Amino acid sequence: MKSILCFETTEESEKHEALIKRQMERLGKYEEVLRSSYRLEEMPKAVIWTSTELATTVFSTIPIPAYTNEEFIYLSPELEQWRDLMLLQLDGKELPEIQAYYEKFGEDHLFEILAHELTHHSALFVDEFDDDREDSIWFEEGMCFYLPRRFLGEEYFNEVTKVEDDLVKAHQVKYGGHSLDDFGSGTYEGSIPSIMFDYWRSFLKVKDIVEFHHGDVQQVFRLYHEWHETGRNQSLSAYFDDICTTV
Repeated sequence: MKSILCFETTEESEKHEALIKRQMERLGKYEEVLRSSYRLEEMPKAVIWTSTELATTVFSTIPIPAYTNEEFIYLSPELEQWRDLMLLQLDGKELPEIQAYYEKFGEDHLFEILAHELTHHSALFVDEFDDDREDSIWFEEGMCFYLPRRFLGEEYFNEVTKVEDDLVKAHQVKYGGHSLDDFGSGTYEGSIPSIMFDYWRSFLKVKDIVEFHHGDVQQVFRLYHEWHETGRNQSLSAYFDDICTTV
């Protein structure tokens, strides 16, 4: 996959060139995993690396500088900008352990985001990029976090799981008054923590489902396809809740 540097100055491109090269080398290894196990069949044409400002004001108005469509992945490599963005998730609360975690935002965290965007291109997800994708977006988003985090290792996985579990608990009263199945309606409206709340919940939900099935991600995907192929007769969260409460 091509890597395109799109910055306003040569200096910006040169500043990030080495980091971007490292990220793309790691992505090649993750791509092999997706191809061998998770039906990555059609790749985006390129990763477009750009500044946070251009990602959120020129290429898109999405307030988070990482997104994908059928043809391209757009991503900012600016670690300091990402740190500032991640700290907004605290929503003004005193959460020192979480603050310390995000203040260390580095190349592993950036790679997770890059790998997340590539995972969206897996053919195992039943919805297309131009679909409304409103009744099961939590499953795709949660799985797109789960697989890269597992790829990054047990320590990384456990640490980020604790952080996001704590964030959900901290923000539940303020942002948790709706079903996870509503995720996708006004996804990018509101504050950063209100936007991210359903992403955290989605990952934790997928994690719980996979653990219920003894780590068998393929079985979880088979059940997801069964839900889709039999007509989506109930919400996807209710469908999995029924399965995961069956003794």
